[in-house]
Amino acid sequence: MAAKQGLDPNAYTELKPGETYEPYVSPHESPAEFTIRSIVAGIFFGILFGAANAYLGLRAGLTISTSIPVAVLTVAAFQATRKKSGSTVLEANMAQTIGSASSSVASGVIFTLPALFLWDMAPGLLQMTLLAMSGGLLGVLFMIPLRRFLIVQEHGRLPYPEGTACAEVLVASEVGGSRARNVFWGIGAGAFLKFLTSWIHLIPDDVHFGIPGLRKGRLGMDLSAALFGVGYILGPRIAAVMVGGGVLSSLVIIPAIAYWGGAREVPFYPETVDLIRDMSPGSIWNRYVRYIGAGAVATGGIITLVRSVPVMVSSFKISAKGLRERMGQDDAPVVLRTQQDQPLKLTLFGAAAIFLVLAFVPQVFAAVENSGTRIVAAFLVVICAFFFVTVASRIVGLVGVTSNPTSGMTIATLLATSSVFYVMGWTGDMGRAAALTVGCVVAIAASISGDTSQDLKTGFLLGATPRRQQLGELVGVLTSATFVCLAVILLAKTFGFGSAELPAPQASLMKLVIDGVLEQELPWILVGIGAAIAVVCELFKIPSLPFAVGVYLPVATMTPVFLGGLLRMWMERSSRNETEKVDRRERGVLLGSGFVGGEGLLGVLIAGVAFVTNKRPAGIGYEWMGAVAPFAGALLFAAFVYWFMTRVKRAD
Repeated sequence: MAAKQGLDPNAYTELKPGETYEPYVSPHESPAEFTIRSIVAGIFFGILFGAANAYLGLRAGLTISTSIPVAVLTVAAFQATRKKSGSTVLEANMAQTIGSASSSVASGVIFTLPALFLWDMAPGLLQMTLLAMSGGLLGVLFMIPLRRFLIVQEHGRLPYPEGTACAEVLVASEVGGSRARNVFWGIGAGAFLKFLTSWIHLIPDDVHFGIPGLRKGRLGMDLSAALFGVGYILGPRIAAVMVGGGVLSSLVIIPAIAYWGGAREVPFYPETVDLIRDMSPGSIWNRYVRYIGAGAVATGGIITLVRSVPVMVSSFKISAKGLRERMGQDDAPVVLRTQQDQPLKLTLFGAAAIFLVLAFVPQVFAAVENSGTRIVAAFLVVICAFFFVTVASRIVGLVGVTSNPTSGMTIATLLATSSVFYVMGWTGDMGRAAALTVGCVVAIAASISGDTSQDLKTGFLLGATPRRQQLGELVGVLTSATFVCLAVILLAKTFGFGSAELPAPQASLMKLVIDGVLEQELPWILVGIGAAIAVVCELFKIPSLPFAVGVYLPVATMTPVFLGGLLRMWMERSSRNETEKVDRRERGVLLGSGFVGGEGLLGVLIAGVAFVTNKRPAGIGYEWMGAVAPFAGALLFAAFVYWFMTRVKRAD
């Protein structure tokens, strides 16, 4: 008996005994799925968006889910040749499954590994790739035995919103035309604006102005298509919360420090040379506000994690029960194609092999020469990864990938690992590097498990073959890891982490967490102020983590995010009906995703050119415009926003 026919994402009802879900493609059919075409398309789009997400994460401390943009581009590419080659919806699903894995790999890498660069312990490409592959493979492998329980048995209870939306996109084959053009237009526009600001330097990449009467008070805005697109994707509420944190740091905290320290005749710790009255707003932010922001982000992440503890505990218990039931079943081959998983022995032997690689291959924990430390670190990786994969895969089923508390999980892992190393006396460079790399692998595993579960939900609705999707996830991890890590290395050599171009906020935070535990030398007063800010946000029902990210990042980074969210609110409220509102939202999200891809790819291209030529592109410069240059940049960005509006409204 079928609970529902076809693909109806609104029909979320719990399956009754004896009922089964009838997918879009019948399990008795065997259409093309894991083909050369789907593999090549998935790898290509995965590399494209993986590199772009790496750039975005290093600049703004967040990444976007790429499943839907990759699905749209895949369908468009396949439709261009469908009459000649007869591609199927399951082929397109396989391509997006492979391609979307790269965004999760990028998230874990940029959240952690740049801290090694900040410690002057820059890792090599081999080490970074091995860490990325280890985390990605663990995340996928641990999801294999959980699929039947989380995706099949919990159907109707766990909606998996991104996975369902991606299935809708793939089924609605007409999206390969007009909607795909929005992604391509976005990629071109984002790359063009980045070309003007960072390649030929025709206009400045940001504008700033002081606030009259407010000591060292300053506002500004990065002229970034990617950040503007992220704001539209996030929506007005989160964008407003984030810019609120930036305004607090720029117009309240920095001026307060300037007024308070104006009469001091000695430097204030952690600054040991300059007086506060002689410091610029940027220097005050770097020496004081970033510690306040770090305390706020860490506290917000921990609060988010603590709030999720009941869900985490219940999720782990339920998932562990389902895993025991799964392991107790007969593993004989099943009849239906849509019920075939990779064998459990792949999970067991695969996890064991990764443990051995982590523990005994020196290049993985390159700074850790002691074999005992490597074994302990590898053990912590496997244990933490299994727990957080089990938890994250269920949490994203309830609230989606964007609400997956990966930062909180990573911070919790770093706190636990650093505490173990502190007790054992491993407090030097070896201990710091080992703790960070453990956090890196766990962060990637937790992140990829959320992506994998969403993709498996898409496949469940469409009627894909699970074992082929799981194999596709493994291919996506293995093929994207090297390119994501290569992009990070190129960006580090070109721009430098901790710079205005790439502040690497998440990695800087992880560095502060480890240093705080192992060295006990943080300016705890500033960190405590940040923690108090996060607690006050929670008391007033303000999401503490997005607000804390705003405090931690310069306000110029948050301003275009806010403008994007504000424009989305206006575009939706001015819609004449619900259909137009939904269309505007979807077109804007796809354009915004293209902005992220275009700017990120050009940023990586600039880094590649700089690596080859040993210098960044000089361009023609904008100094000849004098004081008019900032106004010219602002005017061009306004024209860019106007073009975005007309593009989103075009189909009206």
